[in-house]
Amino acid sequence: MTSPTRPDAPTPAPAAPAVTAVQAMGWLHTARFLTTAPRLEHLPPHEVPEIAFVGRSNAGKSTCINRLTQQKRLAFASKTPGRTQAINLFALGKQGETDAVLADLPGYGYAAVPKADKIRWQQVMANYLVTRENLAGVVMLVDPRHGITELDDILLEVIRPRLEAGLKLLVLLTKADKLNRAEANKALSIARLQTAGGEVKLFSALKRQGLEETSLLLWQWTHPEPASP
Repeated sequence: MTSPTRPDAPTPAPAAPAVTAVQAMGWLHTARFLTTAPRLEHLPPHEVPEIAFVGRSNAGKSTCINRLTQQKRLAFASKTPGRTQAINLFALGKQGETDAVLADLPGYGYAAVPKADKIRWQQVMANYLVTRENLAGVVMLVDPRHGITELDDILLEVIRPRLEAGLKLLVLLTKADKLNRAEANKALSIARLQTAGGEVKLFSALKRQGLEETSLLLWQWTHPEPASP
């Protein structure tokens, strides 16, 4: 026989509704410039999760960030690829409260950049990716017409120990509108093999392809559900 419920027993709180892609996009729209840091020591310390955007020059990184945040010039694309040499941070959160940060890292691999500058920024980026304690995830932008290059592979090797420890990785194949279906499927398959089964998505800022999926994923990375007791 089932025991009657005590009249004074507390009513269980209803489960919080799952965040929709539209809500996640609204959250990303709150992005606002926080600071720019030419060196790691200039990065402000904070405890909120940080997501880094990385990629070769001309992979469409600034365009992707601007499309995700629905802001035309939040991430500034230099007229001379590879010349932007600072980490730009953007705060996220409604009503002025910051609950996550996007980090726009300089593009790499552009031939016109002096070798000394390349080496210096490779070291800065590697140190950031290895030592930034609140780094929750990395979004790598790849032009699928060129695929994951040797420089992309080097970066993946740098963060591999952190990936094995739980760091999130998403490879976005940008400019997907330039591919037909067969080319897109082939690019996805190759990228998944090269990232050892990592998360790979097609993305087109022009066609808004992958926008909702990516927005929701970034929300989930920075707002993980609490573990069940």
